[in-house]
Amino acid sequence: MYQNADLLEKQGVHITSTDELTAIQAIERIDRDLPMKPGQIRRIEFEYIRHGTVSLIASFSVAEGKIQNASIGPTRKEADFVAHIQQTIDTDPQAGWIFIVDQLNTHQSEGLVRLVSQKCGVADDLGKKGQSGILKSMTTRAAFLSDESHRIRFVYTPKHASWLNQIEIWFSILVRRLLKNTSFCSVEDLEGRILAFIDYFNQTMSGPFRWTYKGRPLVA
Repeated sequence: MYQNADLLEKQGVHITSTDELTAIQAIERIDRDLPMKPGQIRRIEFEYIRHGTVSLIASFSVAEGKIQNASIGPTRKEADFVAHIQQTIDTDPQAGWIFIVDQLNTHQSEGLVRLVSQKCGVADDLGKKGQSGILKSMTTRAAFLSDESHRIRFVYTPKHASWLNQIEIWFSILVRRLLKNTSFCSVEDLEGRILAFIDYFNQTMSGPFRWTYKGRPLVA
């Protein structure tokens, strides 16, 4: 997927890395930091007030190296993830979409199956969750969602290898550049500064990641 991202983008297919960063804390330091001095690092106030948490769902364009869409809210449930995927698709409704995700249960949900079925015009009977058809289990739902004949499909990273998803690299940038050792006076302040950082990143720091990992052969 990563090797072919540029070619597929030119053909109207977006390769998108998507995942959640959960339980981001809005922590307010009770006093100001002491600034750096010659020979002395910045000293950070260690006592703080917790104002709550938010979850971020983000989609990263592999070819462009930008955040295509970001959703911030109190939860990361199935409905939240489905809504985020729909919003992302709606940025270019007629394009092809390939979402790279890990194997979390919300990434193989009934809601996603119904969304992809609707968007791709699939007329098949989906069955009933837990009982029959495409909706029967996570295995059958994942098989449908990863079907290469669909205009919108999902590619799942192997279990215990979610680090293969490039959005995890971007999350580490967000943590290091914004969230780590920063004070937020409210959940709303935290949300606003995350969105502002995304705009800043897209305008000044964005670019495709140079992916060098080529995998290794399976050993019997």
